[in-house]
Amino acid sequence: MKTDFENVIVVNHPLCEHNMSHIRDKNASADSFINSLKRVAQILMYTATKNLPLSCCHVETPIAECDALKIDDSYKIVFAPILRAGLALSEVAKEIYPEASIQHVGMYRDEATLEPVWYYDKTPVSYSNPEKIKVFVLDPMLATGNSSKAAVSLFLKKGISIENIVFISVLAAPEGLEVLTKDFPGLKIYTAHIDKSLNSKAYIVPGLGDAGDRLFNTFEK
Repeated sequence: MKTDFENVIVVNHPLCEHNMSHIRDKNASADSFINSLKRVAQILMYTATKNLPLSCCHVETPIAECDALKIDDSYKIVFAPILRAGLALSEVAKEIYPEASIQHVGMYRDEATLEPVWYYDKTPVSYSNPEKIKVFVLDPMLATGNSSKAAVSLFLKKGISIENIVFISVLAAPEGLEVLTKDFPGLKIYTAHIDKSLNSKAYIVPGLGDAGDRLFNTFEK
């Protein structure tokens, strides 16, 4: 479904809505939260990768030879999870396309300034043939948009065009979408839901809480 934001696609699917009700529920078990989040991520990724380039190949089935299609191997497919919550989405990415490269980028949010603080970057110093690279940046939550902006900027600085970058988020806030669409007009963004707003602590409302804490059970007692 198209939205008021250019190039933002909300993936309306009954299974997205069903599993979203599970991950929003504060009383959901860790197992239910993780598995439901992955189910939503799976639907998002199938939708976001529908335009990957294909090339012809020839295969032999147990019955006969035939022509077939496969992902064009002249392209490099990169899934870039923003640590740490993005790890849940990269697990799904690896399942649906094992040949992809998983390149982690790590940032945490400074709670005073709300700005991202880098602590990890597993992308190469430079890419050969950047025009042949498709990047999918993964983060369950698009809140302020600051970390997302930093991740997209990282790949742009390394020569990858905005047309070859896609952002995938389970849940998005209007404030974060405003940041990404303003700074990167050509960026395609896929999400399962756009929520109301951010609260005073920059958490998405109604949201689902802190995705990282819920994924890894790191709540303070």
